[in-house]
Amino acid sequence: MIVDSHCHLDFNELYPDLENVVARASSAGVGILQTICTKLTEIEKLAEIADKYPNIYHSIGVHPHEVEKEGVPSYETLLKFAKYQKAIGIGETGLDYHYEHSKRDMQKESFISHIRVSRETGLPIIIHTRSAEEDTLDILNSQMKIGYFPGLIHCFTASQEFAQECLDLGLYISVSGIITFKNAAALRDAIKSVPLGRLLVETDAPYLAPVPMRGKPNEPSFIVYTVDFLADMFGVTSKEIADITTQNFLKLFTRVN
Repeated sequence: MIVDSHCHLDFNELYPDLENVVARASSAGVGILQTICTKLTEIEKLAEIADKYPNIYHSIGVHPHEVEKEGVPSYETLLKFAKYQKAIGIGETGLDYHYEHSKRDMQKESFISHIRVSRETGLPIIIHTRSAEEDTLDILNSQMKIGYFPGLIHCFTASQEFAQECLDLGLYISVSGIITFKNAAALRDAIKSVPLGRLLVETDAPYLAPVPMRGKPNEPSFIVYTVDFLADMFGVTSKEIADITTQNFLKLFTRVN
């Protein structure tokens, strides 16, 4: 079994054909999917998707791109949504200074609010970071001093040094289809340094379709190409990558049945 730890099943590229998208994922051996929240206004739709399919779960949170539109979510609001039956993760949250669709101070405030809920509930925080590694680490380090919280860096694209600092904090690293791209040599070098016991896999569908599906809307069934690529890169079988990353997911996302 493979777990797609991060996809967006409610997005327009996937939702109209959701039944077939889920069926294709199942045929490809994808046994669990987590559909990720980017806006609190999405939560009811995500919960409906998760309630309809026994193998689909969802997260709760506000993407850094959306903070300025949605407002910084309060600790109390996030905690309320974290009680949803099939909510298993907090986020995606974090910092994105590449596009800066939201003011940096608002992104930071939102990130910390999500971390507080992760710490309170034990649900792992799903971290998006782009062009903001220094501030991301500053917040993670300062918040870890207050109290431990579990989590992962989703769609990892940063340096080996950043990966190691995140591993030292107890975080997991999630690998997307970007690892298969021709121009991703530096990313491959960074991921090679990560122990297999700390890796997850994801699609981030409908984005970032892996080779040989580049240029198409991504979907969970395409995760097999990322798994095969990682197997070749680490010199193990695809089944081993699937089994290890599935067990890692289940260790981290403890609310999964």
